[in-house]
Amino acid sequence: MSVLTALARSVARHARPASRALPAASLSLAASRGLHTLPQLDYPYNALEPHISGQIMELHHKKHHQAYVNGLNAAEESYAKAPSPKDQIKLQPALKFNGGGHINHSLFWKNLAPESQGGGQLAAGPLKDAIVADFGSVDAFKKKMNTVTAAIQGSGWGWLGYNPDTKKLEIVTTANQDPLLSHVPIIGIDIWEHAFYLQYHNVKADYLTAIWNVINFKEAERRFLEASKQ
Repeated sequence: MSVLTALARSVARHARPASRALPAASLSLAASRGLHTLPQLDYPYNALEPHISGQIMELHHKKHHQAYVNGLNAAEESYAKAPSPKDQIKLQPALKFNGGGHINHSLFWKNLAPESQGGGQLAAGPLKDAIVADFGSVDAFKKKMNTVTAAIQGSGWGWLGYNPDTKKLEIVTTANQDPLLSHVPIIGIDIWEHAFYLQYHNVKADYLTAIWNVINFKEAERRFLEASKQ
């Protein structure tokens, strides 16, 4: 079993069950074939409009995420057949890139919710209290998260993560499709151009402002409570 497979299974065990029946979880392996599969979404592609267009969501999910799933399956198949440790080492970049893309996006879809289902609403509770304690206010947190994420050079992800060592929420970034390993991911924002360019063009700031209207804070709080208990 590769490191990425183990990580994917770990994330799957901690994923909230979707409203639609999914095989085991959103990152599950198809048991009979051992293949990673594309998770279904909990909402229609156009449900996040006007903040994220249905066209972007469909392309992002069906094309980009599917490409990471396909790449991960191909890389793991090659890894299993590799004749030597040297050949396996050569496959590590493909495993990291495609495996990270699958993990990150599977978390990202759960990070989002239509406004009609509570998207964008951070209710009073443990997560809000922790954000205020660690950043001063919710607005200050969003401003810092947007600033740090917008400053990523090239492609990557902005994260609100829980640091198990400091027991605090911290804002961190990862490059390309690197998964977040230093912290427990609470909220992730995809800053690859495919996540926003068709709608927001090169204006990252507008995309980052808009996405807060569809952030699933209930899911974020669930992740935070689980992480802080460990």
